[in-house]
Amino acid sequence: MTLLAHDRYCDEIAHQVGLLRSVVTSGADLSVTVPSCPDWSLEQLVRHTGGALRWVELMVRTRAEAEVPEDQVPLGDGPRVTGDAAALDAWLAETGEMLVGTLREAGADTEVWAWAGIPTSGFWARRMAHELTIHRADATLAAGLPYEVAPDIAADAIDEWLQIVEFVQRTVPHDEARELRGAGRSIHLHATDGTPALDAERSEMGVPPPEGWGRVVEFTEDVIVWRRGHEKATVVLRGPLTSVLLAFYRRLPLDSPELEVLGERELLEFWLERATFG
Repeated sequence: MTLLAHDRYCDEIAHQVGLLRSVVTSGADLSVTVPSCPDWSLEQLVRHTGGALRWVELMVRTRAEAEVPEDQVPLGDGPRVTGDAAALDAWLAETGEMLVGTLREAGADTEVWAWAGIPTSGFWARRMAHELTIHRADATLAAGLPYEVAPDIAADAIDEWLQIVEFVQRTVPHDEARELRGAGRSIHLHATDGTPALDAERSEMGVPPPEGWGRVVEFTEDVIVWRRGHEKATVVLRGPLTSVLLAFYRRLPLDSPELEVLGERELLEFWLERATFG
């Protein structure tokens, strides 16, 4: 599947960091529990997210050939003082600037250790763009703030996760994702507000784009197969693209009013229990 441009990921990282900073400085209670990550407070969520960005920045900057232990990342845990929104905001701002600068300097093809079989700086640009996209959703849920994300980023976040599930099925024998097998079952993700631009290659080939954005995930006896399009499936998850994204990442309940589940809901629940992430 075609990825977004490296600069697009870098731009989105900067944008998402700015939006996450606005949650930190919104006056929200930093000690509030994050509903979608109940083991964390809002402050712990922000520290985790910023720490991941700093970890990646260090690996890309040093062209790491192996995983760097997180305890070797300078200020990876965040500012020393807790409960201080201004200090947390300043740390996050510096973190974002460091990572974006390092990724832009490296470009997409610099060799760097990575865990998903794609050892490049481009992998990390994409991964961190979506790490931020999802964890900012967690932060807005905790703070009671609205959440929006650009359609191309939302669609690519779903594509990336499907690729990760496929990778895990191939390489981690004991992971729960290995249970996502059994031919004859499929999931259709249908975003009712998807724009034709998200499937631009269909137009270039003279094929009219379908109504809304769609992905079909097909179970097999080996690994999942997924593709663009709209087809009959065992179960359909239907709604606005952002809502489909959040439901697919277990950030939005399936019975939310903006979503519609058609067919065998149990299969979708089976998937979500075994293909969680973030």
